[in-house]
Amino acid sequence: MSVRLSRRAFVTRGLAASALMGSGSLAAAPMLSFPVGELIRRNGKRRVVIAGGGWGGLSAARHLRRLVPELEVIVLDRNPFFWSCPLSNKWLIDAVSTDMLAHSYLLAAQKHGYQFVQTEIIDIDRPGKKVHTADGWLDYDWLIVAGGIRYAFEPWFGDDVQTARYTRERYASAYIPSAEHAYLKKKIQSFKAGTIVMTLPPPPHRCPPSPYERACLMAWWFKHNKIPARIVILDPKPNIAPITIGYQQAFAELYSDIITHVPNAVVQEVDPYNKQIRTSAGDFKFDDAILMTPHQAADVAWKADVIGQNEQGRPTGWADVDPLYLNRRDDPQVFVVGDSVGEVSIYFKHYPKSGHVAHRQGRLVAQYIAAQAAGQELAFEMIDNLCFMLVNNDPKEAIAVRFSYEYGVDDEIHQTLVDDNDRRFELWEADLAWAQAMFKDFL
Repeated sequence: MSVRLSRRAFVTRGLAASALMGSGSLAAAPMLSFPVGELIRRNGKRRVVIAGGGWGGLSAARHLRRLVPELEVIVLDRNPFFWSCPLSNKWLIDAVSTDMLAHSYLLAAQKHGYQFVQTEIIDIDRPGKKVHTADGWLDYDWLIVAGGIRYAFEPWFGDDVQTARYTRERYASAYIPSAEHAYLKKKIQSFKAGTIVMTLPPPPHRCPPSPYERACLMAWWFKHNKIPARIVILDPKPNIAPITIGYQQAFAELYSDIITHVPNAVVQEVDPYNKQIRTSAGDFKFDDAILMTPHQAADVAWKADVIGQNEQGRPTGWADVDPLYLNRRDDPQVFVVGDSVGEVSIYFKHYPKSGHVAHRQGRLVAQYIAAQAAGQELAFEMIDNLCFMLVNNDPKEAIAVRFSYEYGVDDEIHQTLVDDNDRRFELWEADLAWAQAMFKDFL
C-alpha cells in the first residue's frame, strides 16, 4: 500500500492507524469532500501559505514580511489564539501568568502585515499547490508546514479510537495547545492524595527535558501545599536526559519523598479503565496519571504527504526534508519547520523539538524563500537551541541546556550539548528574558 493511500485513510479517519499499522484499503477509506469556495482570492502577488501558527509558523510569517514584503503571507491555524507550550509547565503552578502565554493571532498579523485565518486544514494537495480548509481552499506558491506534533495512540491501542479518546480526556498530557492545559492545571491544583504516574514518550518527542520539569513543579506544588502525593516517572530511556545531573540532584535534594524515577520503563500495555500500566520495568497502578503517548509529526504533515519512509517502506512518523534547507527534495518550495521535522543527522538524529528550534527554523526558512523568490542560490545557516527548566518555585531556581550545531567535512550536522546543572535564580531571570525576547520577535 502506498504512503499516499495511508495518508488518505489517516485524514479521513482522524487517526493514522492505517498508516502506522500497515492496514486498511482503498475501499475502507471514504472519499473526502471539500468546501468548493476560494478562501482568499489572489491579489496578484506570489503567495506563501503557512500551515500552523506556533513558534515556527509565526516566526516564518514575521520574517517573510520583513525580508520580502512583496509576497502575500497567510497563516492558518485551528486555534483562536496563540498559546505557548514553552513556559506552560510554570503556568500549571501559577509561576507565570496566562497573559505571558496567550496572545492574539490577529494583533500579531496586523503588526507584521500578514493574514491570519482561524480554520481547520482538511487536506493539502501538493501536486495542485492547494490547501483545503473547512472554510474553502486557497492555492500557494510556497508552503510551510508548521503544525508541531500529534499524539500517537496507535502503539498503545491500535485502532481502538474509543479508548484513545477516553485516555486523552481523562489523563491528558497537555503537549499540544488546547483545553488540555486548563484541565491539567485544575487536576494538579485540586489533587488530594495518592499516586500520579507519568509516562514519558520515547525519543524523539516534544521538548525532551520538559516532562522532568513538570514533575519537579508538580512535586513543589504538593510539597508546598502539604498534599500527600507521590509521582512515579516511567521513563523509557536508561537515564534522565538531557540535563541529567541537574534533574538527578533536584529529584534527590528537593523531592526525594515525592518523585520516583523509573528508567527503562518502556510502556507495553495501558489499561486506563482499571488504572494500570505494564512496562518493561514492571507493572504500576495509579490513582491519577499524565499519560504521554509517543509523539509524531502533526496531522497537517500527514495531510501534506511529507512523512518519510523507512527501509521497509513504512511511515517514519516524521517529515522527510533536506537537513540543511528544511524543504522537500522532490518539492523544493514546500518547507517544514519545528517539531514535525524528521532526522537531520546520522549522529544525533533529530533536532530537539523545542520552541527555540522552531523559531530559528522559521526564521531560516523565511530567508530561504526570500532567496528563491529573488532567483538566488540558497545559502544554509546553522541554528542553535536553548532551554531553561524551573525545578523549584520557592526560591525560584532553574537549570538549562544549550545546543550548538556545525556542518562537518563529512557532510553531516554535528551537535554539541552543554548542561547547566547548577540550579539558581539567575537562570530563572534568564528564562524570562529569553521568552520576552522571543515573543517580541514574532508576536
